[in-house]
Amino acid sequence: MRLFYILHHFKKLCPVLRSKRLLTALVVYRVFAGAEHKHILQKKLSTIVDIGANRGQFALAARFWTRQALIYSFEPLSDAANRFNKLFQNDKKTFFFEAAISPQTGKTDIHVAAADDSSSLLPISSLQEQLFPGTGEVRIEKILTGPLSDFIQAAQIKSPALLKIDVQGYELETLKGCESLLYRFDSIYVECSFMELYVGQPLAGEVVTWLSRKGLELKGVYNMTYDSRGNSIQADFLFRKADK
Repeated sequence: MRLFYILHHFKKLCPVLRSKRLLTALVVYRVFAGAEHKHILQKKLSTIVDIGANRGQFALAARFWTRQALIYSFEPLSDAANRFNKLFQNDKKTFFFEAAISPQTGKTDIHVAAADDSSSLLPISSLQEQLFPGTGEVRIEKILTGPLSDFIQAAQIKSPALLKIDVQGYELETLKGCESLLYRFDSIYVECSFMELYVGQPLAGEVVTWLSRKGLELKGVYNMTYDSRGNSIQADFLFRKADK
């Protein structure tokens, strides 16, 4: 398992070392570009909606491999939002919203983890902390929530469009918050879990079923992580419209 993670991080590091911008982001802003997502960042993408942006790991990779795309990023945590805004302050094609996507408009609590990219609108389970030490809750923050349509309009989502969701157990509620605009996306890329890392979270099968009912087919599973017994923990799932 240790060798797996070493190879995984080495694979992420190689593109960073070859790019001045990605290396600067890592050294100056401490943001490690999500190079493991390169395979879904098609050059022809026009729009990327990045929900659960954290400090900009995915957006940075998207900007590097999909230079022309408009990126709309959402991140509710204030510290991560500040880092994101510093990193993309001169990027005129990236738009940032300090909010979480949810079916309800309003404010709610988020459980902030010691490793902030493990924070969730759902309580953090003991299993999450057991499998990923250092991800336990450290505080609660009050954040803004709302449907995607509260922040961007259908006309802003130009095809081909990608919806990326990485929200630590809140995937199904986030998708419901995007429901009125789902028809605008050609593909959806969402991290799903096979184990309950957050209390009450829907597991991968429920997300797959919900999206299939919306006419989206599962096309690929990437970046799988495993526990010490070889059981699958979580992975990134790629869906596309049934006619694509």
